[in-house]
Amino acid sequence: MTRPGSRSSEVEAALPMEDRPAIDATYLQDTLLTLLSIPSPSGYTDEVVHWVGEELSRLNISFELTRRGAIRARLMGHQSSPARAVVSHVDTLGAMVKNLKSNGRLEIVPIGHWSSRFAEGGRVTIFTDRGGAKRGTVLPLKASGHTFNEEIDTQPVSWDNVEVRTDDFCASADELLEHGFNIGDYVAFDPCPEVHNGFIVSRHLDNKAGVASMLAAAKAVVESGRKIPVQCHLLFTISEEVGTGASAILHGDVSEMVAVDNATPAPGQNSRERGVTISMKDQTGPFDYHLTHKLIDLCEQYGIPHQRDVFKYYRCDAASALEAGNDMRVALVCFGADASHGYERTHTQALVCLGELIAAYVDSPPTFPRDKKRLGPLDGFPRQPIELEPSHRFSAESATEDDAEPRVPDPARSSESPNRSE
Repeated sequence: MTRPGSRSSEVEAALPMEDRPAIDATYLQDTLLTLLSIPSPSGYTDEVVHWVGEELSRLNISFELTRRGAIRARLMGHQSSPARAVVSHVDTLGAMVKNLKSNGRLEIVPIGHWSSRFAEGGRVTIFTDRGGAKRGTVLPLKASGHTFNEEIDTQPVSWDNVEVRTDDFCASADELLEHGFNIGDYVAFDPCPEVHNGFIVSRHLDNKAGVASMLAAAKAVVESGRKIPVQCHLLFTISEEVGTGASAILHGDVSEMVAVDNATPAPGQNSRERGVTISMKDQTGPFDYHLTHKLIDLCEQYGIPHQRDVFKYYRCDAASALEAGNDMRVALVCFGADASHGYERTHTQALVCLGELIAAYVDSPPTFPRDKKRLGPLDGFPRQPIELEPSHRFSAESATEDDAEPRVPDPARSSESPNRSE
């Protein structure tokens, strides 16, 4: 029997496995490779916003943009309010020109948080105001072993120890200016994608792969021809890598939101490059218990391979939404990306599984009907399980002084208390 306020009855009402929307793996991979080909470091995302908007139009999904270009698309459902949301970010890591150096090279600082060790050797495009797009290479300050010998191995790894060698004849700061370079130019790193044996290796899978999975799930839902239970906003944010994320695009009444991003396969982590990784917690705190377990239930119901993980040094679109004061349930679902914020690698199977879970979630009933109310009574509010197995249950009636848990002494009643009244 299902307890009132539990998720079980809602998940059981989801579509049978054979009727769930199918993910087009070819479309997903082609979409990912197209997204990777469009430079989009945080702050320079207009072109990728245009492409995502055009793709939503091709899928006959209506959408609107914020002033800066965050996208809110809409899948109509039987219930319009409160809506739910799925969010992913189109911006990536990158860099910006900090200074024009006297040796004719460019000093750069990172956009987003990543190590300069992954920047070294990278081919880049520098977007200048007057000279158009320029090309260059990021090199350590001591790049030539013929000149610096073993010093090339001992210089520190830091952004202060790299520079951009432009593909122009520049030997001074003045010549850099003459060729159109300036402080504040955006620097985009070539993704260098390669597909082999089902693996996709590239920079910027975070989070172009999440966007591709989300679009593939939306395509599957639209082509199924069914009207989903709850209106779903598909959100594409433009500044997650610098911390603002979904806070600017959450307009309207949204009671629950699932963020889509990368997981971190590494020693000490439970993330994988196969199946879906469901995050239970990141550095901003635990994700919503009930929504997270609903997603786990959907994976189990539909046979979607999955695993759980906890991220210690991680922040996603959900954090900015909650910090902005939105009262809603949030969860995080991920594809495994080995070497995150470097030369990342994932597998097509993980992306397909992620798309399947997103589609299953979009096709599911509301997590709790009670969440339709912003404020409401205790009646209908869910419960988290706290009951112990029968052999471990404790009751005040059966407890004795010998087996009761020790308590902190009450100073007012303890004869050993220095503050007791005489």
